[in-house]
Amino acid sequence: MKYVGIHTQIANNNRMSILLLLAFPCIILGMVWLFFAILQLLGGGYYDANGEYFTGFNVDVINSYFIGVIPWVIGGVAIWFCIAYFLNVSMIKKATGARTLERRENPRIYNIVENLCMTCGMDMPMINVVDDPQLNAFASGINKKTYTVTVTTGLMQRLNDAELAGVIGHELTHIRNRDTRLLITSIIFVGIVSTVMGIVVRMLFNHFLWGGSSSSDREDRKGALSIVVVMIVAIICCAIAYLFTLLTRFAISRKREYMADAGGAELCGDPLALASALRKISNAPGLEDVEREDVAQLFIIHPQSFASGLQSIFSRMFSTHPDTAKRIAFLEQL
Repeated sequence: MKYVGIHTQIANNNRMSILLLLAFPCIILGMVWLFFAILQLLGGGYYDANGEYFTGFNVDVINSYFIGVIPWVIGGVAIWFCIAYFLNVSMIKKATGARTLERRENPRIYNIVENLCMTCGMDMPMINVVDDPQLNAFASGINKKTYTVTVTTGLMQRLNDAELAGVIGHELTHIRNRDTRLLITSIIFVGIVSTVMGIVVRMLFNHFLWGGSSSSDREDRKGALSIVVVMIVAIICCAIAYLFTLLTRFAISRKREYMADAGGAELCGDPLALASALRKISNAPGLEDVEREDVAQLFIIHPQSFASGLQSIFSRMFSTHPDTAKRIAFLEQL
């Protein structure tokens, strides 16, 4: 693998974060424009400035509606993003069931983290733990105040000091390379789209669940048309959410894991120890109960990549993590 310096990697991740920040509002605005277009097309006409009704498809009318909602869409997305961006620590804690690890509870972990941070000259991050007998770890955070390394209880109990140093060095390298900031940005964006999609789907479900038993008005044309509109909007939201998830995965290069492996091996001074740790983790990856795919992108080894059959093939195709066996082989060659 071609060597990429830490400053180059930081610049690449910052650039990708900016691209995601610019691309996401464009996707949302495109969805809004398409919604107005479908609404007018199915409605069969529009009203002009004088209040007269015309049939047909008019782009100018669609654009006028669209321009009117642009400030509301951008403002809503911006507020949502800011809230999620600064509350990402509690969001990830809730999704993974993590809690703060006190020094007196496990001084061994604190000593390893402190020694590695002194080696690379970085501030010490917070340390969290997930009560899970299996093995996994991840780094998160957007700045020095929120940078966090999280490990499972199984990882602490079943790895020796050298292996733990390799894993923690891997996670510290993610923080140093600003990988965590890029991933948090993608997690927030996917979360916004997924939430909007869920709201629309629930609206559709409730419409069918409670709509059929009311009055005979639902037999009329307007009632049928409203159902069609809601269905189409739901389909569009689902398609955009799915597409954006795939694009986000493609945007986050798998090379970042190889670079974090190399950085972790350099910090701990023992590539074979990290290779041994990855081998143990791959046999019993923890955090399998985390249902949020976007948060699972943070893990050192993605638990869902161990699915079987077609699901396994699909997961490998679109996973943000390279194959663990290849990562181990890479470390053994260092």
